[in-house]
Amino acid sequence: MISVQNVSLAFGKRVLFDEVNIKFTGNNCYGVIGANGAGKSTFLKILSGDIDPNSGKVTMEPGKRMAVLKQNHFEFDEVSVLDTVMMGHTVLWGIMKEKDAIYMKPDFSEEDGIKASELEAQFAEMDGWNAESDAAALLSGLGITEDLHYSLVKDLNGSKKVRVLLAQALFGNPDVLILDEPTNDLDLNTIAWLEDFLLEFKNTVIVVSHDRHFLDTICTNIVDIDFSQVRLFTGNYSFWYQSSQLALSQRSAANKKAEDKKKELQEFIARFSANASKSKQATSRRKLLDKINVEDIQPSTRRYPAIIFQQERQAGDQILEIKELGYGNEEKSLFAELDLFVNRGDKIAVLSKDSSATSSFFKILMDELKADKGQFKFGQTITTSYLPNDNAEYFDTDDNLIDWLRQFATGEKDEVFIRGFLGKMLFSGEEVFKKANVLSGGEKVRCMLSRMMLAQGNVLIIDEPTNHLDLESIQAFNNALKDFPGTVLFSSHDHEFTNTVANRILEIGPNGYLDKLSTYDEYIANEQWMAQREGIY
Repeated sequence: MISVQNVSLAFGKRVLFDEVNIKFTGNNCYGVIGANGAGKSTFLKILSGDIDPNSGKVTMEPGKRMAVLKQNHFEFDEVSVLDTVMMGHTVLWGIMKEKDAIYMKPDFSEEDGIKASELEAQFAEMDGWNAESDAAALLSGLGITEDLHYSLVKDLNGSKKVRVLLAQALFGNPDVLILDEPTNDLDLNTIAWLEDFLLEFKNTVIVVSHDRHFLDTICTNIVDIDFSQVRLFTGNYSFWYQSSQLALSQRSAANKKAEDKKKELQEFIARFSANASKSKQATSRRKLLDKINVEDIQPSTRRYPAIIFQQERQAGDQILEIKELGYGNEEKSLFAELDLFVNRGDKIAVLSKDSSATSSFFKILMDELKADKGQFKFGQTITTSYLPNDNAEYFDTDDNLIDWLRQFATGEKDEVFIRGFLGKMLFSGEEVFKKANVLSGGEKVRCMLSRMMLAQGNVLIIDEPTNHLDLESIQAFNNALKDFPGTVLFSSHDHEFTNTVANRILEIGPNGYLDKLSTYDEYIANEQWMAQREGIY
């Protein structure tokens, strides 16, 4: 158990937390949510002891062990991959090193023998003899193949380093596990493996994530950081979101009787509890919803961007035709022999085990790369709007946001018109005079979304759109694409985003492709398709 008592933290006049009191207990998974800048990562650092609060204290039950997902990707560069994972259990690793040092002594004494015997007993009690195989199993589950287990961490790319550090945090069954954005740089299959691992994990998990499906699958509770307060809610993210939105609409209906409000909330809880029985969560976790008090449900004060994609003109029947398209980099083929006829209204999720394949595919469609083989052709009525994965080149300028966005408008557009699009993305007041080159990652993506809305394309091409966005922006983006009447080609590692937007799945690989009319959940549930997909890699 971790207990947070009267914790406050401020940086100058900015108060992040004020008199926070909360307990994290038992076999529960707590999803920490809040808008960008609310202090989610800072709160985790207070829990782990990396940051001291201005007042109050955090205590953990004596004898319990905490593991934290490391954010320093260079800390273990000179260590082998397997050793880095085992170092996650600091006590066990210390015993391993101490007994190895004793056995290496040239003048091994009787006293050394007694000490070694004591260490061996502790080692066995901690299941040390299985440490290496357990670490290897974690690495394999996270997509680090056996041939890399004895490599130095510095020899891995950034994505694989993240997976090694995640395996380090998971290793050794810690009593408290703290994870800050654990799904970053993981593909959909690896995220599914992590979900299953955490569902079987019997101790306390505290996690920050922008992946709604991940939070829905693993969380028993939501910790909401909002306006310097930290509030605890029973249920997963979807329950928190839907119930808070219902409470907000009820608050807006001033003439609605209190008894009617209570009845509506009770009916909502009953419906959600029934739906939860179909989820992957353990039975004991589902029962939590039955204990919710109606008074616990409160409206959220979050602000959601107004993302609305409109078409300047409706597309004709000829959208996009691709014939025998192929592309590779200096090392290998990324995709090959791609034939595709895109229909009006298709919303195609483009998948690949290598994210550079999907990014290259989109760049080819946008004439930023030249294919090695094949051809493609858009219909005459088609106008595209593009959201690249890497947008750095768009912001290499001293322009303020009004001037930055104005350059993408057709014709003379006054400041009020441009401010309107920025306002929809939550840039208001003096914020519109920020320099484009000082924006955060999330602010840049919101500016790019303003640019897309301004373009009014009838085909949207979107590469990893949820990177850098907070949950509120992801939710609004998700809803906008579901409502968009035109055609969408996109890639995403966000399960919920992919499943709720796509009506067609295209998976590309170096040896071919799969093209199926289905949702993402239907696609991965089809054993025949899953067997076929291995052939394209």
